[in-house]
Amino acid sequence: MSESKVTRLRPAIISGKNKMARALWSIVYLFLFRPSPRVFHVWRAFLLRCFGADIGSSVRIYPSARIWAPWNLVMQDGSCLGEYVDCYSVARILLQKNAVVSQYSFLCAASRDISSLEKPLVVGDITLAENSWVAADVFVGPGVMIGEAAVVSARASVFKDVEAWTVVAGNPAVFVKRRVLK
Repeated sequence: MSESKVTRLRPAIISGKNKMARALWSIVYLFLFRPSPRVFHVWRAFLLRCFGADIGSSVRIYPSARIWAPWNLVMQDGSCLGEYVDCYSVARILLQKNAVVSQYSFLCAASRDISSLEKPLVVGDITLAENSWVAADVFVGPGVMIGEAAVVSARASVFKDVEAWTVVAGNPAVFVKRRVLK
């Protein structure tokens, strides 16, 4: 793991208040969020805002998307959490303007520190910069920054930052080419 990556991860502190809020969110998710019709993006944005999420305008949040802690989610204008996205937001997850996370992807803002036998929980913020696209069934690990207009190809696993205007693929994700618009 690179030195910059190590410094971005920090010990997690999960309070009793956090656990209570997540229990309440689970009930709201189960009865109001998940069963809502697919096109009710505004309704789901409202529910997330009620739990502290910072949600911009014209966002698309699909009903099967799972959000662990809405208060750690920031979605700027035009961003999207697709079908069956798992947003494990133990730390902050930021989707900047027009960032898209496609179906079945997993944004994982927490892990375990395996350098200790106690394996304490560590967290790191995830950022998807403007116009970036995380394609279907991608894993994004804690502390990762996906650069502006970058594309992470389907089924990739991202453990390091992705440079702006690049395409990455594989497990672990590696550089494929520069992204060029026609």
